[in-house]
Amino acid sequence: MLEAFLRYEFLQNALLAGIMVGFLAPILGVFLVVRRLSLIADALSHITLSGIAASLLLGNYFAFFQMLNPLYMGMAFSVGGALLIEKLRSAYVSYKEVAIPIILSAGIGLGVLFISLADGFNNDLFNYLFGSVIAVSRSDVWTILFISIIVLIVLILFYKELFFLSFDEEQAVVSGLNRRFFHILFIIIVALVIAVSMRVVGILLVSSLMTLPVAAAMRFARGFKQMFVYSVIFSQISVIGGLMLAFQLDLAPGGTIVLIAVFIFLISVFIHKFRLGKGVQGKMVRGV
Repeated sequence: MLEAFLRYEFLQNALLAGIMVGFLAPILGVFLVVRRLSLIADALSHITLSGIAASLLLGNYFAFFQMLNPLYMGMAFSVGGALLIEKLRSAYVSYKEVAIPIILSAGIGLGVLFISLADGFNNDLFNYLFGSVIAVSRSDVWTILFISIIVLIVLILFYKELFFLSFDEEQAVVSGLNRRFFHILFIIIVALVIAVSMRVVGILLVSSLMTLPVAAAMRFARGFKQMFVYSVIFSQISVIGGLMLAFQLDLAPGGTIVLIAVFIFLISVFIHKFRLGKGVQGKMVRGV
């Protein structure tokens, strides 16, 4: 199986893309989970589906869109959806969470409309929905690499500001931090990562890769920085293991990756409970 991944270019593309996505998704997921914004990933993934479907629909009528990678329009829709979420959050100050289901609903509606106009599902759209080992092209790998570099630069430059906003937003604003700018910047890079992740994990499952490894990491990490380390480790195990199993057993990689992530999460919950039970027993023994 390893020999096949080293021999065939399409498997190398899937593996390289998966490693990059498995690194980016949980890092941004840590900030999303801490800020209680996990559902934004779902909303943006559905609006990305609209962009993909629109690109495939336009490809039926215009030669330009036949040559254009649907990933680019998906990214444009995702960024547009992210900006709309931030705009709605500003409009509904007391009910900011309502922005997420609005965009999610709009994404589903547009996606269904474009799919129906394109005469239903085709193989390309199915691959975008659930991921595909053979669908990742070399141009996809370069696009993901470019987005990865941008995201890493943003995180390195503005880590302190994002950390401050995640844990004490009011104090950050009092200290003079431009909350709106950093909210928009963060949600844009989240949108880009969601868009480029769909080739490997699939549009409908990409949010799982942003939350499940983080949820598992929270059971082990003793600090914020440790959450990043554990999240990336669990994510890479899920992605690499999922891609290999999907290829070997002819399964959809997205579902395989997510199920491995769920399995890791369940193990983390079990270990955490076991540790708590052992700690309680130790206290009882010392008390006796």
